[in-house]
Amino acid sequence: MSKKIGFIGLGIMGKPMSKNLLKAGYDLTVCDINATAVAEVVAQGAKSAATPKDVAAQTDIIITMLPNSPQVKTVVLGANGVAEGAKPGTIVVDMSSIAPQAAQEVAKELAAKGVKMIDAPVSGGEPKAIDASLSIMVGGDAAVFAECEPILKCMGASVVLVGDIGAGNVTKLANQIVVALNIAAVSEAFVLATKAGVDPEAVFNAIKGGLAGSTVMNAKVPMMLDGNFKPGFRIELHIKDLQNALDTAHALNVATPLTANVMETLQALKCDDMGACDHSAIVRFYEKLAKTEVRRKA
Repeated sequence: MSKKIGFIGLGIMGKPMSKNLLKAGYDLTVCDINATAVAEVVAQGAKSAATPKDVAAQTDIIITMLPNSPQVKTVVLGANGVAEGAKPGTIVVDMSSIAPQAAQEVAKELAAKGVKMIDAPVSGGEPKAIDASLSIMVGGDAAVFAECEPILKCMGASVVLVGDIGAGNVTKLANQIVVALNIAAVSEAFVLATKAGVDPEAVFNAIKGGLAGSTVMNAKVPMMLDGNFKPGFRIELHIKDLQNALDTAHALNVATPLTANVMETLQALKCDDMGACDHSAIVRFYEKLAKTEVRRKA
């Protein structure tokens, strides 16, 4: 518990994750461009720093939770970034979902300064970030992972080392493919059932305990039935993840036709100004084609 932790990135996921570290008793210093988010976490016991450099200068382990690869590179390696303030032996834990190659590039730059890094993206969305039950997939050196594992377990129910640096993000890309295809399949099936005149809620209750049942179905079908697309995970962020998945697949000569298909569905929704909606809004694409709406009976 003696380690001082920095946390950079207090968005939908980062803010509740940082609060869980405070609940666990860690000495926490936070930084974000959103002053309101910083003030909220400071009110619960954190300290604030003006720049990522300042965060690194005051802490032993720096966690970053940022939108994508460019932001991670800027915050960690850019002017007034983490690398400028970090001492040799400092550990960077990047929990953002970024391109695996980007994680490897950042880690290489940090290693030249004597700073260690693991990539540790998460799955579970805002609800699991709030209740500290995220799934955390980690890439990096086993000894560095062991040092960080107790901290990660304050934010996640499942914390698994999956390989070397970058492997965490490869695992996250695989996760995002499965989640996107699952939501699309659920959307397609429930629109079919509704169009055929069968109550979609009854369909849900009938199949959720069988082979078709899944965590995705249990989490997203109630949102579809209520027409509630408040973002736990935004469409625009899933587009980012699938683009990283497609880029990685193409670099490895791996065909991902189903991923490409769902990517176009998400792009169509973004064009309809739904990029900020939860990814369960994929159902809207199928509803529009079928001219029907999946809804819970009043």
